[in-house]
Amino acid sequence: MALPAPATRQTLGVRLQLSDEAAARIRELIMDGRVRPGDYLRLERLAMDFGISVTPVREALKSLRSEGFVVLEPRRGFVVAPLSKRDIQDLFWVQAGIAAELATRATPRIGPETLRAMNALQHDLERADAAGRPDLVEEHNHHFHREINLAADSAKLAWSLATAARYVPRGLYARLPDWPGLAVRDHERILTALRDGDAPAAGAEMRDHIVRAGELLVAHLERRGLWPSAAGGASA
Repeated sequence: MALPAPATRQTLGVRLQLSDEAAARIRELIMDGRVRPGDYLRLERLAMDFGISVTPVREALKSLRSEGFVVLEPRRGFVVAPLSKRDIQDLFWVQAGIAAELATRATPRIGPETLRAMNALQHDLERADAAGRPDLVEEHNHHFHREINLAADSAKLAWSLATAARYVPRGLYARLPDWPGLAVRDHERILTALRDGDAPAAGAEMRDHIVRAGELLVAHLERRGLWPSAAGGASA
């Protein structure tokens, strides 16, 4: 009987990439309320839906277990973990604090060229909002924040923000009805603080912006019925 070929760096890389993609898609299902706490996650069904083998799905679920998104129950397998309003608020509280510090550090470092690029991104974002293209709003939003994070020149802090932000997959904001308008208004306030060179104001505006986005996600999940109304106070 022939032994299986040893895994190469290339095959390991493909496997890791697939498991990362699967984890991101499962996170999206959870954070969008499409699977609920207590739901059993069938490996075979997820693999079929994602068009991949069971192995990277299993690795993805193991990773999500370490993040607290799923639990492994005897005789059931992987199950979606409880997710409270406080959990969502805490995720955004962490993002807000890091993003605020990055904006504060970026303010004195942002030059005229970067400000011009951010003004152009803001105009593109406004046009996308007016055209009813939330997907483009989210794309321009990503580049807007990236300019600030690069200007902060704080690689480890930016990495920490990216790690925290991955719990809210890209594409989710575009499904929040009030988010595009929020992005337009909040970005203008952030830009004003950056133009004025007011670092404390830039940090404060960024913090408020991220917190408000979290409030929109909580409202979105409430509309989806993620938390029974009778238990609303206990889960908040």
